[in-house]
Amino acid sequence: MFKPGGTCAAGGHWSAECPAPISSKMPYFAKLLLLIFCLVLLVESRKHRRRRWTSHLDVQRASHIFKRNRDLTKAWKGKTEQLLRVNEHDFTMRPAFGGPAIPVGVDVQVESLDSISEVDMDFTMTLYLRHYWKDERLSFPSTNNKSMTFDGRLVKKIWVPDVFFVHSKRSFIHDTTTDNIMLRVFPDGHVLYSMRLLYIGGATHPQPTLRVTVTAMCNMDFSHFPLDSQTCSLELESYAYTDEDLMLYWKNGNESLKTDEKISLSQFLIQKFHTTSRLAFYSSTGWYNRLYINFTLRRHIFFFLLQTYFPATLMVMLSWVSFWIDRRAVPARVPLGITTVLTMSTIITGVNASMPRVSYIKAVDIYLWVSFVFVFLSVLEYAAVNYLTTVQERKERKLRDKPACACSLPQPRSMMVDGSYNDGDVNELGHFMSHEDGDKQDRMMVQLALGSERGSARRKNQRYVSMRIDTHAIDKYSRIIFPGAYILFNLIYWSIFS
Repeated sequence: MFKPGGTCAAGGHWSAECPAPISSKMPYFAKLLLLIFCLVLLVESRKHRRRRWTSHLDVQRASHIFKRNRDLTKAWKGKTEQLLRVNEHDFTMRPAFGGPAIPVGVDVQVESLDSISEVDMDFTMTLYLRHYWKDERLSFPSTNNKSMTFDGRLVKKIWVPDVFFVHSKRSFIHDTTTDNIMLRVFPDGHVLYSMRLLYIGGATHPQPTLRVTVTAMCNMDFSHFPLDSQTCSLELESYAYTDEDLMLYWKNGNESLKTDEKISLSQFLIQKFHTTSRLAFYSSTGWYNRLYINFTLRRHIFFFLLQTYFPATLMVMLSWVSFWIDRRAVPARVPLGITTVLTMSTIITGVNASMPRVSYIKAVDIYLWVSFVFVFLSVLEYAAVNYLTTVQERKERKLRDKPACACSLPQPRSMMVDGSYNDGDVNELGHFMSHEDGDKQDRMMVQLALGSERGSARRKNQRYVSMRIDTHAIDKYSRIIFPGAYILFNLIYWSIFS
């Protein structure tokens, strides 16, 4: 309390009549603690507000997602069997038993073509198979549910189409991590039944609650291999129900078959997928609806060009090198010919080892065996050259070793056999025979015999020279004939099979 009319001392100091402020009476440490406490309260209040705001946002997001992806199949709180009345009906019988055939629509989504085996003549395919039909026994009352979705456990309790893949080889079952089965039931009784299959070529009867791997055959024609195109089919059919009880059909025609654009194979180009359907007849049971998934594959040729055609062509060209090697170089030409023949045999064996043992000639067989014939003929060509060279040298050696003697006169009849005289000789002979005695006649016969022997020696030398020219000509002509004939063969081959 201040006294009225009192004043405080100057100079910043209070007098006894003017008391100090209350804050000045608080210790410095207490003021520091108060400040820290206020700061902590401020920070905690902000954290709390932020947490409340974030949780409110999460609730909004969760509610938005729940509203967007609301699972309507969880609206029913009772048992599924009670809702669908599974225990009230005999699902061993098809829907509308005794009435018209039940339509079952089918569509397929091909996920991948995994492999094509030429040796086993089969293919591997991964696909999603869906069936659509109506079973009024599964209808249920609903005001807000559009459909109810189930997994494979319900499939065992209701009727499903017994579709299987025709021409199966083998199959095995997948159940990782669970059965790849989806069953969706609509209130009016329409059913969507979907499964994921790993199909290896043809099939067996797939169990309705299991993911199945099946192997099926594909009839392939290798007459144009490796310049061929193959058409394979995946065939679906009911196992027990004829066309009077079950009618299989493609749900949307060709649109029922969908494929992934990224499907590719290492050796084949996938050209086309399309669907067809027809009736199949069995003499013991009757007519059945059969659906076909057809796809056409064209083989890539570049791999076989590198692995088969180019090596075979190089071996043929290598065999032509012997035509430029000296005919007397036997150690050089013989191993070259044998090496090319053995290499061609290895190439042919390697190609046939990766192919089925078909009873007809393939396009690659024609090329390889013609190439083998060219290589083999080059070996035979040198055998002919070597033989003719040996015969020529033997005759020349005999001719050089034969002594030249003019004393040995031939018999008079050799003149008549030789026939190397002319009309003048005949006239001269007649002149001597008519005017001279026996001595002159003997002299004339000796001269004709000597002339005849000289003419025969000239003809032998001409034959030896011509034989030498022919021997050299075999190699010279082979340098032109062999490459020309092989080029002509390639032109004809590629124009026919490409």
